Amino acid sequence: MSDALRSSWALLLGFGILMLGDGLQATLLAVRADQEGFPTTLTGLVMSSFYVGFLGGSIYAPRIMARVGHVRVFAALAALASASILVHAVFIEVSVWIALRLISGFCFAGLYVVAESWLNDSSTNETRGKVLSMYMVVTYVGVAIGQLFLNLSDPMGFPLFILTSVLISIAVVPLLLSGAPAPHFENTQSINILELFRISPLGVVGMFAEGLITASFFALAPVFGQRIGLDIANISFFMTAAVVGTVLFQWPLGAISDRFDRRKVLTVTTLLAAVMAVVCLYAASESMWVLMLAVGVFGGVSFPLYAVCIAHANDHLKPEQMIAASAGLVMIGGIGAILGPFLIAVLMDQFGDNGFFWSIAAVHALVGLFAIFRMLRRPPPPPEEQSKYEPGTIHPSMR
Repeated sequence: MSDALRSSWALLLGFGILMLGDGLQATLLAVRADQEGFPTTLTGLVMSSFYVGFLGGSIYAPRIMARVGHVRVFAALAALASASILVHAVFIEVSVWIALRLISGFCFAGLYVVAESWLNDSSTNETRGKVLSMYMVVTYVGVAIGQLFLNLSDPMGFPLFILTSVLISIAVVPLLLSGAPAPHFENTQSINILELFRISPLGVVGMFAEGLITASFFALAPVFGQRIGLDIANISFFMTAAVVGTVLFQWPLGAISDRFDRRKVLTVTTLLAAVMAVVCLYAASESMWVLMLAVGVFGGVSFPLYAVCIAHANDHLKPEQMIAASAGLVMIGGIGAILGPFLIAVLMDQFGDNGFFWSIAAVHALVGLFAIFRMLRRPPPPPEEQSKYEPGTIHPSMR
């Protein structure tokens, strides 16, 4: 384990700094768009465009890496992402922001692929779970602290955009100064989505829903917070509370899903997430402490379901199918992430700001009902045949 960490510390440090910038920029852009008077639907479209770019980057970045190597790709994409956030502050136009978010999404997809493939290569079967868990912790902490940076300056000014650019830029420094060898990257095969649905309908539906919910939350929750009267400090605390809840619930939820039928765990948890989404609406009129507690529990029972869905799908796959299936599941989640912010923004425009949490509650409830339906159609695999739960980020490709 110590050898694996010694070979990957530079990447973990650089990625942690990168997540500070990533955590700040998403909330900053949502708040700034709302303050600039963008209609909610257009704000959702701007934020959705990130995931269109992310989907493209997840497909093409590995091909670029195979030609020029991990370090060069990481440095180039970080530089491009750093420049794009600065342009947001110069041109306050919806069309320009959509194009810039597409570029950012492509860049961050490549950065994720570099980080995760590098960590996998530097680990052994005995240490990979621990190393990737450390990677998850770095991601969580970076995103959570990045939200708090929103308090350092007025979102209507330039300093927060400059700070985001600086963080993304210096993220590459530890990696460039490290002597760790770059891994050899191998492309994985694609998978037919219909075949994957036949193998694990609930895994596919759950991944689509989780992509939709997670992307919508991180894109539009700052807008919702601003609309209900939260100031910038409380918006940052509101977003951080959801991330902290995810951290606290991740491992307990995973341990439970390893012991029982994952469909039962998913059913109970997603229905609880639906309830907590509604509770968040009423908590907003009570007090900040009640709201923070409610959104923390919501994040804790909602976002970790991404990893439960992957583990459930793996329960029904052969070992040689898992890599291709993971790529397919991430793609399905990415499609949900593309559609989510725009669709929920439209509903917010039609039914008011409360439509934000009502829409999320409805999606969670539908997933729960589908899980119940699937339990009536197929028995669970024996506990000894269940794949081991691996912790996931709040948004491996969706945040």
